[in-house]
Order: sequence, then C-alpha cells, then structure tokens
Amino acid sequence: MGKKKYVTLEEFEDKYIGKRGTPEREEYEFSLSMEILGEKIKKIRKENNLTQEELGKLVGVQKAQISKLEKGASSATISTINKVFSALKAKVKMHIEFEDESDLALS
Repeated sequence: MGKKKYVTLEEFEDKYIGKRGTPEREEYEFSLSMEILGEKIKKIRKENNLTQEELGKLVGVQKAQISKLEKGASSATISTINKVFSALKAKVKMHIEFEDESDLALS
C-alpha cells in the first residue's frame, strides 16, 4: 500500500470550493460565518430561556427572522445582529483585518 497524503483544510477548501478571494470561496466563508453566528444566537437565546417569538419581540422582528438567523439562512444587517445580541445581554466585538495587515477592532 502507498503512503497516504494528508491535506490541510485550507488545501481542501482551495481545491473543492475555490481559492481565497474567488466569488465561490467568499460565498462559502460568508455562509459558514452566518451558520456559526446563528448557532451562537440560538445557544444564548436558550440559555436565557427565551422563545424565538419572545426574542423577536425584544428585537422588533418576526419570529421567522429569528428562525432564519439561527439557521444561518439570513444575511441580517449588522444593526439587527447588534439588536439581537443586545436583547440577549451579550456584547458584540468585531475585528476587521485589511490586506495591508493593519486592523481595526470594533466593540
């Protein structure tokens, strides 16, 4: 038997999804980020013993919007995301990196 060649996740993503910076890769990265964000919202909502409907009322959106957010199926505005986490009494911190290696941290 031959030696197995292992690849990194980055190499796998480059090959099957597309290199960083390509539209396919950007869409994948965004979708993945929204999925992770949705899981966090759901976890914190449940820890606060809130239903989707109750959270929606606190935020000023319909239950369906909270459901979409939790499933990662919605590309909500930063304002809506801030309102959701504010209603959940959670802080939002954002870190933005630029290609020239400078960065900007927002809280």
